[in-house]
Amino acid sequence: MKTVEEPPDPRATAAWHLYILRCGDGSYYTGVTTDIERRVREHQDGKASRYTRTHRPVALVHQEECGGRSQALSRECAVKSLSRPAKEALVAGDKPSPTPKKKKR
Repeated sequence: MKTVEEPPDPRATAAWHLYILRCGDGSYYTGVTTDIERRVREHQDGKASRYTRTHRPVALVHQEECGGRSQALSRECAVKSLSRPAKEALVAGDKPSPTPKKKKR
């Protein structure tokens, strides 16, 4: 009996991307996706996250390819831990220092 191989799931082979949005109030939102255009559209439509739903409009200000999902999630965690000046440097195209933001007491 011949077995038929299923075609691979395109999401499993698609490259993952980190993206940063600037929200209407000037805050930043960081996320990961395999389809940046679709995800930004979902944020604009208020269907992607609770945070951006209440901070619209949003604008894509930074994106980078990260390879696989785990690399993208690791990069997202690293970017979220950056201070605001470091995030602004990243958005401006400068290399931010790896100094994480200070924890509130």
